[in-house]
Order: sequence, then structure tokens, then C-alpha cells
Amino acid sequence: MGPLASLKIVEFSGLGPAPLAGQLLADLGAQVITVDRKAAPVDPTDINRRGKRSVVLDLKTMQGLEAAHRLIAASDVLIEGFRPGVMERLTLGPEDCPEALIYARMTGWGQEGPLSQTAGHDINYLALTGALHAMGDADRAPVPPLNLVADYGGGTMFLLLGILSAVIERGISGKGQVVDAAMVDGVPAMMGLIHAMLAQGKWSVDRGANWLDGAAPFYRCYTCACGGYLSVGALEPQFHALLLEKAGLPSEHQDSQNDASKWEARRSSYAEAFARKTRDEWAAIFEGSDACVAPVLTFSEAQFHPHMAARETIIAPEGISQAAPAPRFSRTAAATPKPPTGIGADTDDILRMLGYDGTARAAIMG
Repeated sequence: MGPLASLKIVEFSGLGPAPLAGQLLADLGAQVITVDRKAAPVDPTDINRRGKRSVVLDLKTMQGLEAAHRLIAASDVLIEGFRPGVMERLTLGPEDCPEALIYARMTGWGQEGPLSQTAGHDINYLALTGALHAMGDADRAPVPPLNLVADYGGGTMFLLLGILSAVIERGISGKGQVVDAAMVDGVPAMMGLIHAMLAQGKWSVDRGANWLDGAAPFYRCYTCACGGYLSVGALEPQFHALLLEKAGLPSEHQDSQNDASKWEARRSSYAEAFARKTRDEWAAIFEGSDACVAPVLTFSEAQFHPHMAARETIIAPEGISQAAPAPRFSRTAAATPKPPTGIGADTDDILRMLGYDGTARAAIMG
């Protein structure tokens, strides 16, 4: 089931955005096999392994390496997230693989460049793009947005874009290619609007001074009487007018909504206004309106919100809360994700599928 049911993927297991890419492809029906180094019991909390099968191969042995090559030859796409050169040293680099294979490489710094062999994490990759400097309050150091922006936004999502683009192109040329997905490339690619506003002189490099970074009183979060928070995002004039009306704020603010010289004073007065009621009281006042106001929910609360519950956005197989497959399809709907299997639990079946007899399988499995 799912739109990618015909796609066969081999993923060399690692950490971060590459495993998420494999999971999202598996969610949409792709047949994903992870190559692992050491067997381990089932871990139902390892959500990035859901829907995948696992084979344990010792790539330091001739038998394990030969099995890896057989698996690659039987696949459409290879996903790896190691430092540049690791797969080549294993004789599993692009030049060692079939011409029709799509070879998807996920790194923070990219396959080339002065930092390509340097360790890093989401916060470091985000820092070099300019985006991290813009996040947080003006009087404090920048605040990392979890690891959602570089790892998963600039990384996983662009890896997926690259893979599926290469699949489409292969349908024309019959040839595979290398996809070099680097987080330092992906994050700037998402910043078209910010780059445009910088070019137009509508964005300041000063943190906490802009339309979308919390400076605008109509685009920020406020603390409520209960200690919870309310998100306000009334950018457009018609939505801003509704915000003023429903929050009991001065209607004359409408005419000077985008006058930045008035923002500091309004942030204070709006904060006082929103502090007079609880988060849930405000949520009830704004419910169903176009004022672009929503309660800030915790992870545990999110699945129970009426809208999230109606869409069944959060599921809980075996009691483990996680996202349902996304996006949704009208004709080739994705199946309910299968829970993770143990690492290496599918080794025998996969080796049999690759044509190994019982004696050969036993030798490879040790």
C-alpha cells in the first residue's frame, strides 16, 4: 500500500536525518531494508525504524560485503549519512554500484568543501546559514529550534526531494545519479522569503526586530494567567482586525499595524491583556475565527486537541505516540505503519531473498 510501494531502498543505518528519510519513505509504502552492524532486540520507541526490515552484515568480511553488493543491486535507491569517503573505503561508493542506482548522501556540510570532513550538529549547520542568528530574543543568544530546521528541514526533506526527483529523471534516462543533500544547502533554500525581504530592505539583521521573529506584537507568543502560552499570528490586516476585536485591544491599532516604532509599547500592553485570562479561555474566545490565534500545546496535549484528534494526526501503536504517515493520498493511501522489528531480525529472510542457500546464510550470519 502507498504511492511508493514499487520503490526498493537500502539504507545504511546511522543517526539523524537519513533514518527519518527512510522512515517517511517506508510510511508511503517503499520497501526499506536497513543494513546494520550488530543485532539488537526490538525497541518499540525507535520510531525511525517503523515499517523497515533489518539485515545485519559484517562489512569487514568478504561474505558480508558481497551480500551488501547483492542487496544494493536489488535496490532502486541507496541512502547513507556518513562522512564523505566512508562508503568508498568499504568499496560501496557510487563507482562500485550499478549505473541505475540512485545514491542518496546525507550530510551536514556536503560532500565537498573545507568542512566536509568535520563533525557537526544541527545547531552548527544552522549557524553557518545565517538563520540561527535570527532566532530568539534581541537581548539573548540565539535559541536553537530543536533540531527541526537543519537536520530535518534542510536535511531530510531535501534528501527526499532529491531522491524522488532522481527517480522521475531515471524514468526518462534509465540512469541513476548521486544526490548530495547537505543541510547547509537546504536551509538557505527554504529562506527565499527572508532573502527577498533582506534585498528589499524590509528585514533587519538585528534579532527580535522583524515581522516574523517575535518583534511584531501581532506575531509572537504571550503568557496567559495559567502560565500557559498563546500563539498569535495575525499578519494580514483583516486577521489583525479580528485579533483586536476579540482580544478587546484598541481598534485604532489597525491603521498603524506595521509601524515598527509602536511595536515595543504594544507588546507590553498586549502581554498585559493576554495575562488576564487562561490559555484555554483565550482558545475558546478565538475558536473558529480567522484571527490566527492558537493555544501552545505540549507534546502530550497535542494528540487530544479536537482538530488533531479528528485528523488522527498522532497515533499510538503499542502505546508509543508518533505521527501518522504524511502527506495523505486520495487513491494510494498509506497503510498503518508497522512497528519496528529487532535489529537484524530479518537477516535470514533477506539473505534468502538475495539467493543465498542455508549454508551460505549461516556463514554470513556467523
